[in-house]
Amino acid sequence: MALIQHHNEQVRFQQQAENARAFVIPFIEEVIQITSDLKILDIGCGDGGVLIPFLEKGCSCTGIELDETKANFARHFLEQYLNEGLVEIVNRNIYEEEALTQYAGKFDLIILKDVVEHIPDQNKFIPYLKKFLKPSGFVYFGFPPWYMPHGGHQQVCSNKFLSILPWFHLLPTFLYKGVLQLFGENQFTIKELLEIKDTGISIERFEGIVLKSNYTIAAKTFYLINPIYKYKFGVQPRKQFKLIASIPFFRNFFTTCVYYLIKN
Repeated sequence: MALIQHHNEQVRFQQQAENARAFVIPFIEEVIQITSDLKILDIGCGDGGVLIPFLEKGCSCTGIELDETKANFARHFLEQYLNEGLVEIVNRNIYEEEALTQYAGKFDLIILKDVVEHIPDQNKFIPYLKKFLKPSGFVYFGFPPWYMPHGGHQQVCSNKFLSILPWFHLLPTFLYKGVLQLFGENQFTIKELLEIKDTGISIERFEGIVLKSNYTIAAKTFYLINPIYKYKFGVQPRKQFKLIASIPFFRNFFTTCVYYLIKN
C-alpha cells in the first residue's frame, strides 16, 4: 500500500521542506551557521523540497537530479527562487565531466537526503564528493540503515501486508524476489527494490568509507523514530537510546534514520 507521497509530488515536496526546516537545518547548525553567503549543492534533489529552508535563508543553491521528471517538478515548485536567480536545477549525472568542470571546488555544503542508500559503489562515490567541496566544506547525509525494519523501502509495495512487513528485505535475494512476485508486485517495483537491496548501506560500512576517505565526522545523530515519520504518519520523532546507539551492528536493526555531517 504505497503512501500518498509516493504518487503526489506536491505532498512529497511539502513533507521534504517541513522536515528539512524542522530537523535537517538545526542538525547542521549545531556545527555551521547557515547564512546567505553559503553555496549549497543538493545531489539527488528530487522535487526540491529539501532546498526550501536553505533558499529561505538566502543561500545560493544548486540541485542535481538524474531523473528528468523529478527535475522538472523541482523547477516548477522552486519557480520563484529560479526567477530570483537563487537556485538552479540541473538534470545531469554527477559523474559527467561537464558537471565536474562546472562545479569543482564550488560548494560549502553538499546535501544527500535519502540518496546515498540508492547509489552504487559508495566506496567510489563518497570520496568523489570532495571534488565539489571548498577546502573547508561539509557533506550532510541522512539515510535509513539497511538493516532497519523497512530499510529495503518495502513501504512502496502495493500489497498492504508487504508494505508493513519488517525485515523481510533481509532474505536472500532469490527468496526476496520470490516473495515479491508471490504477492503480486509489478516488475517495476521488484526491480526498484532489488536495486536498493544491492546498494543499501549500514552504519558501520558508511563510517568505514568516510574515515577511509579522510573525512572527519563533525556530528551524527541516530533516530529510533525517523523525523520524516512526523509528516508521513503523524508520530513524533525520537532519538535513539544512547545504549543501543553505542552497540555496533545491533543498532542498525532498531535505528530508522541517521544524520551525519562530515568535514572535508
